[in-house]
Amino acid sequence: MIQFRKLRLARGAKILVDDVDLQIHPGWKVGVAGANGCGKSSLFGLLRGELHQEQGDLEIPPAWEIAHVAQETPALERAAIDYALDGDRELRRIEQDLAAAEAAHEGERIGLLHGCLQEIGGYAARARAAALLDGLGFAEAELERPVAAFSGGWRMRLNLAQALMCRSDLLLLDEPTNHLDLDAVFWLEQWLRDYPGTLLLISHDRDFLDAVVGHVAHIEQQRLSLYPGGYSAFERVRGERLAQQQVVFEKQQRERAHLHRFVERFRAKATKARQAQSRIKALERMELVSAAHVDTPFTFAFRPPEAAPDPLLQLEDVATGYGEVPVLAGIGLSLRPGERIGLLGRNGAGKSTLIKLLAGELGLLAGQRLAGKGLALGYFAQHQLESLRPEESPLQHMQRQDPVTREQELRDYLGGFDFRGDAATTPCGPFSGGEKSRLALALLIWQRPNLLLLDEPTNHLDLEMRHALTLALQAFEGAMLVVSHDRALLRATCDRFLLVNGGKVEAFDGDLDDYRDWLARQRAEASAQARCPEREADRQSRQQDRARAAADRQARLAARRPLNKELGEIEKRLEAWQREKADLDARVADPAFYQQGDGDEVQRLLKRQAELGERIEAAETRWLELHEALEALAD
Repeated sequence: MIQFRKLRLARGAKILVDDVDLQIHPGWKVGVAGANGCGKSSLFGLLRGELHQEQGDLEIPPAWEIAHVAQETPALERAAIDYALDGDRELRRIEQDLAAAEAAHEGERIGLLHGCLQEIGGYAARARAAALLDGLGFAEAELERPVAAFSGGWRMRLNLAQALMCRSDLLLLDEPTNHLDLDAVFWLEQWLRDYPGTLLLISHDRDFLDAVVGHVAHIEQQRLSLYPGGYSAFERVRGERLAQQQVVFEKQQRERAHLHRFVERFRAKATKARQAQSRIKALERMELVSAAHVDTPFTFAFRPPEAAPDPLLQLEDVATGYGEVPVLAGIGLSLRPGERIGLLGRNGAGKSTLIKLLAGELGLLAGQRLAGKGLALGYFAQHQLESLRPEESPLQHMQRQDPVTREQELRDYLGGFDFRGDAATTPCGPFSGGEKSRLALALLIWQRPNLLLLDEPTNHLDLEMRHALTLALQAFEGAMLVVSHDRALLRATCDRFLLVNGGKVEAFDGDLDDYRDWLARQRAEASAQARCPEREADRQSRQQDRARAAADRQARLAARRPLNKELGEIEKRLEAWQREKADLDARVADPAFYQQGDGDEVQRLLKRQAELGERIEAAETRWLELHEALEALAD
């Protein structure tokens, strides 16, 4: 088990956790929670041996294999699948030893190493790596592409695949869903549930945490506390504790009243669709969740739009794509005020393509895009973080966007996004991904949009900011279309879903649980198609080849055993005969030997000398034959 005893961890002069006493047992899956900067990643550094405690003890079984996701990926020419396979360090070591043994014709060592390869499942390792990459969204044609050919987000997926490929005892995952879409999140969720080792997981996706972990380790006020149950259970316990504080309790009651009003307003429409019922349940759950976030540093809301044309935006029989190649075709879509749409679809289906089309960033190949008079688009995508000016502060960004509003009003607004004091006037170049995302959202919300297009808005945002964004989106008066892998946000803010699949955009009649089932059916159908007769025959042929190779190795080992045994016996006899003959040769060469007068003894010894010579010659001939036979079996 992992044992903390009176442990203190610090970074510089700042104490992160102090007086930690807890145990994490083998096989436990633990979510690590806490505000940004509280020490979650530093705790992982301590477990990896990269940091050391100020005082106290940390005990980890010395034989444990620890896996984590690398944060950097060099631009290698190595194939993606080989890069993933590098995560199984024992496999790679055995393969290197096997290559060296084969080069040296070490037959017994070759057989032993093949046995080791069999024990660790080495012959199936490539198939296992291919399955990991498939689950993380890589197409089969991409498995042999070099790592350098992938973008930064896809390289992070390769790093995740490499960590999962390791047959680890302890797996440390820090925000593994940040670069994944919803179908990959579903797959990873199932993989981690089946993982037999000990898991420590940092994530800002509460649904993901609830589905995977059985304990939560929370860092707060320099204390690391372990709670049983999933993340929702932890939120309830913490919310009840915070609610005991009067000031916090009053704020919680205001949040609950706001959510009650929203649920009651929406309840009248609840009979129209299954998604509506699902959303009401999500909103009711939000009341419980809010209790754990009453001390959040984030408080903001969308200002009412200045206009609300109906429809806001229409697509009529639209086709779009890149160059002359259509990705989507036959799109008919009308976005009206108040609509809240979640966009679903497998990786690469065209969700981001549709959002770019709606935002006007992608041209049409056919059809019409009709914008309502007074349309005010608010478009958020990850690439827009790059458009922030690194030399400018959050306040300067706001002043450039709105030079008329008073500075104090802009400062107050930025404070709701936790840019307070010096943080509001600090250049944003060194900001973290989460801080840049918060700034981009602040700039977008200030524009008073009446149509929001959000492409993975929660990437890099912590749980507190995600909760605040969810509340703001619930109260937003305009229309919204969102792509997100955060199911809590989708459930709480979307009335209906559209499915992007097969180059089409169609209504999806169901909720996120139905979508998970749909994805499972799609994977099953794809697997069935992959197992066509030709591929099945090829798979069986490879299995037969491996079986024949293994049988051949065993036959060679079996054939070598009697030869080695005979060789050892001959060498023993040769040694004895050569000693005896050397003694006879010395006696026969001595003239005094013939003067003894015993002619019979002389004849007997001379006969024995000749007999030993014949035996030695025959044995040496056989010795050479045995060596030639053994060399032939090693080839």
